[in-house]
Parts: sequence; C-alpha cells; structure tokens
Amino acid sequence: MDRLLPPCILHPRGEVWESGLDPVDGTGSDPLVPYTGAESLGWVDLCSAFSTQRISISTVLSGGLARYEDAPVEEVRGAPRRAFEQLVDFAIDREVAFVLLVGDLYDGDWKDYNTGLFFLAQMRRLEAAGIGVHLVAGNHDAASQITRQLTLPTNVTLYSHQRPQTVELDELGVAIHGQSFSKQSVSEDLAASYPTAKPGRFEIGLLHTSLDGRPGHADYAPCSVAELRSKGYDYWALGHVHQREIVASGDPWIVFPGNLQGRHARETGAKGATLVSVEAGEIREVEHHAFDVVRWARIELDLTGLARADETIDRVREALAIEAERADGRLLAARLVLQGQTDAHHGLLRESERWLHEFRAQAAAVGGAGVFLEKVDFETRRLVDLEAELARDDALGDLMRLIAGLEGGSLELDAPGESFRDLRNKLPPEWLKGPDGFDPTQEDQLLALLPGVRELLLTRLMDAEEPS
Repeated sequence: MDRLLPPCILHPRGEVWESGLDPVDGTGSDPLVPYTGAESLGWVDLCSAFSTQRISISTVLSGGLARYEDAPVEEVRGAPRRAFEQLVDFAIDREVAFVLLVGDLYDGDWKDYNTGLFFLAQMRRLEAAGIGVHLVAGNHDAASQITRQLTLPTNVTLYSHQRPQTVELDELGVAIHGQSFSKQSVSEDLAASYPTAKPGRFEIGLLHTSLDGRPGHADYAPCSVAELRSKGYDYWALGHVHQREIVASGDPWIVFPGNLQGRHARETGAKGATLVSVEAGEIREVEHHAFDVVRWARIELDLTGLARADETIDRVREALAIEAERADGRLLAARLVLQGQTDAHHGLLRESERWLHEFRAQAAAVGGAGVFLEKVDFETRRLVDLEAELARDDALGDLMRLIAGLEGGSLELDAPGESFRDLRNKLPPEWLKGPDGFDPTQEDQLLALLPGVRELLLTRLMDAEEPS
C-alpha cells in the first residue's frame, strides 16, 4: 500500500447546474479469507453529483425569485457550484481515495462548453491531490443525451453504457462495479447483470436507479433490495433519488445520499454527502456532511386561534428566525405555509398581496446570512359552520354542496383534457413545468385546487353579504 488514508467515504448526491439553481440488500465475502486491502480506506461517493440545467434555478426564479427586485438571484444561482467546490475541498482535505459519481452528472446536453470546463477544473483539483473519480451516467446525462464532450482527466473513469464494468484498485483491495445509462429511459434491471463479489476485497456497486420505486421519480433501472444483497457487495451507492435515504444499514449498506444542494422549496433541509469510514475491510461509520450553501425550508405555521391578520406578524417573524438559526450560517430560502382555522383568515385572504410583502419585510429583518421568502401559501380556513353552509337554501349553499361533491370524487368531465386544452396552450411554458407546475388538463391537479377555491369563494361571497 502506498499510503494509509483517513478512514472516510464521502457519498452525496449533489448537482451542479450551468444555469444555476432556479428555484434536484446480500452476503459478504467469505469471512475466512483475509481482507488484503488498505487497513484504512477513504473515498468520496457522489450519487448524481452534477446537473447543469435540471429544473434548476430557472423554474424557481420564474415562479418565486425573479419577480422580486431584492431576490438573492446570484447567490442562489451560484449555490450548486459553490457546494460542489466545498465538497472537493473536503475530499482533498480528508485525503480520500476516490470519488464516485452515480448519474445525472449533467441534465441533458450542455448549453455550451462552460459546463464541462467547470467540471474538468474540479476533477483536475482532485487529480492533483491523487484522488481518482469513478462515474456512471444517469437518465439526464445518458450517452444519447450528450453531444458536446471534453476529454476527461486521467483520474476520471466513465463506466461503460453497454454492459457492467468492473474497475479493480489492487493497491486498495477494492473493486468498483457500474454501468452508465445508454439512453434517457432505461426500464430494464441493470443490476441483474452486475457480477457477484469475489472473496478478499471490498466491493462497491454504482447504480442509477429508482430501486423498487420512489415518489416523484421515474421508475428507471428498477431492482430490489434483495437483488442488490445477492451480489455480495459491501456498499451500494445509488443515484436518481433526490431525498437522502439509508435503504439498508449493513450487509450491505445501500444509500441514496440525496442532493448536494437543494434546488427549490420541495428539496428542503440539509443537503450534502455521506462520509463512510472503512477500516480493515469493514464499514465503521456512515455519517452525513452538509455542503449546501443555500438552505431551502418549508415553514408550516398554524394560526389557529388568532383573531386578526396583524397578529400573524410576530408569529411569522419568530418562525423565520428559528429556521434561519437552523440554517447554520447559510442563506435561507423559505416557503411559508399559513394554516389553521382562524378569524384572521378573512383579512389574510382578502389582502393577500399586502401580507405577502409584509412577511417578506419581516424576513429581510432577520439577521445572519439572510432570509428570502420565496413564496407564501395561504391555506388558512375561516371559522364557519360548514354544515350550516351546506344546508343553506340559496346560491351559496348550492355552490358549497357542488364543491363538497367534487372534493369527494371526480370532476365528472367528459374529457377534461379537451375542456382545458385551450387554457393549457395559453399558459407560459414555465407555469407547466417544475416542482410547482400546473397542467389544467390533469384532473388530479384540478381536484387539488378545490379547497382553495372553496375558501376564496366563501370569502368573496360573505364579503358581499356583509352590510356596507
């Protein structure tokens, strides 16, 4: 062995966007065969570490950030690359043995060569430190998707998209198995063709997969935990899923590390990498390290019992301050969701634009690295006897009964796709895509709007009933 490395494996799923962030189970080796690799092993494992354009900042900026003059556009746009640079700093500082990138290095074809140049610059930093990089392509950067290419440094291995490939690191007693996607949609079980482990070495599998299915992710390269276990590997690094998840905590370890940097308000909390310590061929510790530079948060605030809309100001300011402290010195990009049955509902909904800016002013007043309020969702309900409203023998009662019936079942439209196709064609493209996209031809999305429609109509109709 040339050198003893600190016992660490760093395993995140991060994403670096060219356009910025617009707000992404088995048997082991024969225990009688001695482990012949390094006594102390380290590597960095990045599942889906890079994405140049993937629902990145453009989507969120168009919906929540770009419309405000004081939005931290540049800070958010540069966050993914800064997060990756911090990860590379960490890998070099810890002298890890190698880096693993498990899919979606790029989100489709490059807009220009700057994307590749940034990636190569970071890879050369690792090369200068003697750190190897092993990567497989995922659905967003499959062989069929990328037309622009630059020659990779000698420390980087891109695994074959034709069949599983094994790279043996004899000096460390390690074997790494992986296969890239050849096309964007891969429905076959790639893991089935991976070789079984051999005795006497530490074995790692790299796989871009939805495993047995994960909400919000397409079912690419499906497989089972039992199948992964049957290969006899020590560690499986899985890409594709954005949320951190430890699928199995031993025999073997199977880990979705989550994003390196949150991209929007549905990718909340600490994002980064998983540091895995390996000694004498055994995984000693698996721990998460945060590298995100912008922390996304969804703050759900229960306003039940408040009498007036202006009483929400202190509650909002306190909630924002608490979340900013949790961000641990990072810029906080927050989505505020106001909930609960309250007398304040009428005032909040009637002057929602005013309260949006009032709450944004409170966010701006929070100290530290700063807080930006990306969006406010008004989901409060008025204090009203719904049974009495449903029993009314007038137009309001008829409307309430109609909405209640729709909420409990189907819209009963003969062809919702046809009914709303013209509306869909008139909507800006950015309204249809992204984590908060809305397609009026989809019945489930229309049904999801009904509670808000009911509250809005109640507010407007009851305003009309009040004496002037």
